[in-house]
Amino acid sequence: MEHKNLMTDSFAQRNLSMLMDFYELTMANGFLENGMGDTVTCFDLFFRKVPDRGGYAIMAGLEQAITFLRNLRFTEEDISYLRSKQLFSEAFLSYLAGFRFTCDVWAIPEGTPIFPNEPLITVKGPVMQAQLIETMLLLCINHQSLIATKASRIVRAAEGRPVMEFGSRRAHGADGAVFAARASYIAGCCGTACTMADRDYGIPAMGTMAHSWVQLFDSELDAFRAYTRVYPQAPTLLVDTYNTLKSGIPNAIIVFNELKEQGCHGGAVRIDSGDIAYLSKKARAMLDQAGLEEIAIVASNSLDEYLIRDLLVQGAKIDRFGVGERLVTSRSEPVFGGVYKLVAAASPDAPDVLVPKIKLSENVAKITNPGYKKPWRLFDRTSGMAIADVITLADEIIDDTQPYVIFDPEFTYKRKTLTDFVAKPLQVPVFVQGECVYPMPSPDEIRAYCAEQLATVWDEVKRFENPHAYYVDLSEPLWKLKRELLDRYFAV
Repeated sequence: MEHKNLMTDSFAQRNLSMLMDFYELTMANGFLENGMGDTVTCFDLFFRKVPDRGGYAIMAGLEQAITFLRNLRFTEEDISYLRSKQLFSEAFLSYLAGFRFTCDVWAIPEGTPIFPNEPLITVKGPVMQAQLIETMLLLCINHQSLIATKASRIVRAAEGRPVMEFGSRRAHGADGAVFAARASYIAGCCGTACTMADRDYGIPAMGTMAHSWVQLFDSELDAFRAYTRVYPQAPTLLVDTYNTLKSGIPNAIIVFNELKEQGCHGGAVRIDSGDIAYLSKKARAMLDQAGLEEIAIVASNSLDEYLIRDLLVQGAKIDRFGVGERLVTSRSEPVFGGVYKLVAAASPDAPDVLVPKIKLSENVAKITNPGYKKPWRLFDRTSGMAIADVITLADEIIDDTQPYVIFDPEFTYKRKTLTDFVAKPLQVPVFVQGECVYPMPSPDEIRAYCAEQLATVWDEVKRFENPHAYYVDLSEPLWKLKRELLDRYFAV
C-alpha cells in the first residue's frame, strides 16, 4: 500500500498546536518581553534509561513529530483563548497569529536502535519556537519509542514466530491505539487488529472471531461452520469458548476436514485461556492425528516477552502470537522518560556564536551533556556490527581512516583504540529553516530498516536479563568542555 502524504493523514487534519504545557507559552511570552525572543538556541531530545532494564530502545514517532511541525499554526480561536487568560502581551499574541516555524531540526531515523543520553532530535532556532514545540516532540517520541521498544522485545522472544498486535481496546485512548499499532509494526509485529492503523498507515489489519460469535449459535460446531461459509480461505477458529480439548479442537477438526473436501486448505485455531503450553501441545497432537499438520496454533491472553519465552521453553506448540494490553501499554514499564533540554544559546555579544549550556544536579544522571552536538555510530568494518556510539561537538568529524580512541568519561584510564571501523552520523536533516527536507519512508520501509539495524547490535546487548551495556562515549573535546563547565559551576 502506498504511504499516504503527511498532509492528507488524519493526524495532520487536527489542530494540535495548543497541545503543549502552559509554561511553554508563558516562557515564550517572557522571552519576547525581555527582548530575547529571537535568541538562537539549541535543544536536545534524549532519554536517560532503557525501559524494562533492557540494553537498547527503538526510535519511533518521528513522522508524527514532523507532521506536527509542518502544521504548526495558531488559529483565531487559539489567540482568543490566550487573550482571555490576561497573561500574554498583544505583541506575543500577534507573533503567534503570524507564526511560522523556521528552526533547523536533525533526528535519528525511526527504526534505529538507540541508547541513553544521545541526542535523538536536535532543534536549533529562535528560543520562542524551540521552546513551544517541547511537549509535542516529547509526546510523539516518548510514546512510540516506548511501544516500539516493547514490541521489539516481544518479537525477539517469539523467535521468528509472527506476533500480531491485539491491544486497541486496552490502549490509552484512540491515538494510543493507532500509534501503538504503528510503533509495533515498525519494531517487527506482522500486523494489528486496529482497522484505522491499516487505513491510515497500511499496517496489515488482522482478526478472527470473538467468543460472542461462538456463543450466539446453538452449538460451537454451528458457529464454526457459519464462519467458514463466509470465510473459507485459511480461517482462524477460536476454540476455548467452552472446552478447548473436549469440544473446541474436535469441532475445529470436523470443520477443517469439511473445508479440505471443498478444496480449501490451511487455517488456524486460537487458544485464549487456560494453560496454553499444555493445551497447545495437546491440540497439536490432535490436529496432527487428524491429518491437519498444516493448521497453525495461535496463542493470546495477556502475553508479554517473558510469558512467550516461558511458553517456548516449556515446549508449547504455538505458531503465532496475539499480544495486546501488555504491548500497547508497555505495562511492565509504561514511561519512556525522554527529556528536552537546552544545550546551547547564542551569545548576546556575538549572535553567531553558540555558548554551551549545562544543567547540573545532585542526581548525577540528570547532568546534561552541553553544547551543539552530533551523535555517531561506529561499526566494525569486517563484521558490520555496532561497536559504540560517540557524541561529538557539531563541528567535529570522526575520521575512520585514522585510529580513534574511545574512553569511559568516568574512568578515563579505560581506553580502547579502534582501527578497522566505519563511522556514520546517526542524525539526518529533517527541517532546514523550517522547511521539511526529509523524505518520509513508509512503515514497511521503516520496519525493514529497523530489522537491518537491529541485526548490527550484538545479542549480548539485546538479552532480557543483565544485558551488556552498549557503549555511548563522549569525544575528548566534548568531555573536556563538560569537565570545564562542571568545574566552573560546582566551584560557585
